[in-house]
Amino acid sequence: MTSAPLTLRALNRALLDRQLLLSPATLPAAGDRPAAVIETVEHLVGLQAQAPFPPYYGLWSRLGGFRPGDLAELLLDRRVVRVALMRGTIHLVSARDCLALRPVLQPVLDRALRATFGRRLTGVDLALLADAGRILVDKKALTFADLGRELAVRWPDTDPEALAQGVRALVPLVQVPPRAVWGASGQPAHTSAQAWLGGPVPDEVPLEGLVTRYLAAFGPATVADVQAWSGLTRLAEVVDGLRPGLSTFRDEKGAELFDLPDAPRPDQDTPAPVRFVAEFDNLVLGHADRTRVLSESHRKRMYARANTFPGSVLIDGFVAGIWKITRSRGAAVVTAELFESVPARVTDEVAAEGRRLLAFAAPDTGGHDVRFAPLP
Repeated sequence: MTSAPLTLRALNRALLDRQLLLSPATLPAAGDRPAAVIETVEHLVGLQAQAPFPPYYGLWSRLGGFRPGDLAELLLDRRVVRVALMRGTIHLVSARDCLALRPVLQPVLDRALRATFGRRLTGVDLALLADAGRILVDKKALTFADLGRELAVRWPDTDPEALAQGVRALVPLVQVPPRAVWGASGQPAHTSAQAWLGGPVPDEVPLEGLVTRYLAAFGPATVADVQAWSGLTRLAEVVDGLRPGLSTFRDEKGAELFDLPDAPRPDQDTPAPVRFVAEFDNLVLGHADRTRVLSESHRKRMYARANTFPGSVLIDGFVAGIWKITRSRGAAVVTAELFESVPARVTDEVAAEGRRLLAFAAPDTGGHDVRFAPLP
């Protein structure tokens, strides 16, 4: 273990580098662009995707030359999918990771099901429910409302919502296009991952493999960080088993951090460009201690509105504001709401990044504008 603690800025720069936000990768102008996108999605261990389109912005911020069609094509070709995984939330992952990660994360879904719907499913044989649900969604992709109504024919005394959510937890369900295809719209309809993806099921990722993949994308990190990201518990023993092959550090608070020995840890003074980061982005939600990218005071500002995870503006590597795009009369506007005043030079950098965002998100609109909300 090193004697000098890793500073907050050192942890910030390591995270940005591994999240491809310090120096984004560049997609090839030609050739196998889909493979490069999938490689990025797998490196990140998926992108959080409760809403349909944040993954597009997440990849745009990390991949130079990324276009919406690069991801839409992969969804339509069934090479990436949206499925409940870490923390029981919807993530966009590769087809390979969907089938390999879901078994190791199944305890997270089981625990959430018991906590939220356990009483409402009293008396229901969960194995029979899973089998019945799988048969229905494999016959035809269904919304949860439709699935619940179908299941209520067999379990008329049980809440249809609980029945549908039981199947969601017990059966790996993917949301099928046109949901989440850029430029399209559609209700969230579901079928089983096995039916949608076909082919042999890959080997389950062991817990040790999940931890090391997390460290590659989010480290250095504590055991609590890995647990907060995954939703799994009791990982201290797993990490301890990996200890001989890991590097260990302390942060400025004295917490023990684990990392892959050869993982990049840039100097804390490495410049970090202004970035617009997607809603629900892994960068902000990937740790128990989020201060490496989001201060406590700014966290309160960022989440002032209930049940929102807005897009964030990074200045010098840290969340310094939020952004949103609005469209009207053929024009697109991105509004940046900064949490405190910044020098004019930085304001110009934020405006330039905002214009770059609009060129990606709304290339066909008649006009683009970057605006700044009044400071509090």
